[in-house]
Amino acid sequence: MAIKSRNKVEPSFSMSSLTDIIFLLLIFFMLTSTLVSPNALNLVLPSSNTQSLAPQSISVEINKSLEYAVDGKKVPLSQVRNLVNKKVGTLDDPTVVLSADKSVPIENVVEIMNIANDLQIKLILATKPK
Repeated sequence: MAIKSRNKVEPSFSMSSLTDIIFLLLIFFMLTSTLVSPNALNLVLPSSNTQSLAPQSISVEINKSLEYAVDGKKVPLSQVRNLVNKKVGTLDDPTVVLSADKSVPIENVVEIMNIANDLQIKLILATKPK
């Protein structure tokens, strides 16, 4: 008489627990990828509690309508370099204080920064108090 056992172990693998883990990982990566936006550049203009005073400075201003002013006189962008260069000759330790409106595109601010860099002048970006 042959006795057969009914408790046979079947070699199978249940994928249900693995699919749950994969779905959780998928949800995690989808949520974290929406928080990271590599192509967006959000610039917030600085505000500061401290003040740094430049004793001998040249004031350059850019308003909303992209009009430039050097020490209160409105000038076109093409003349900003010449006026700043003239005023640098009269000062011992010149510093350019750049006051730009919050809505001015960053390209216009960088143009003034490049002028100061070319003339090897220190530049301070004016901020509003907090």
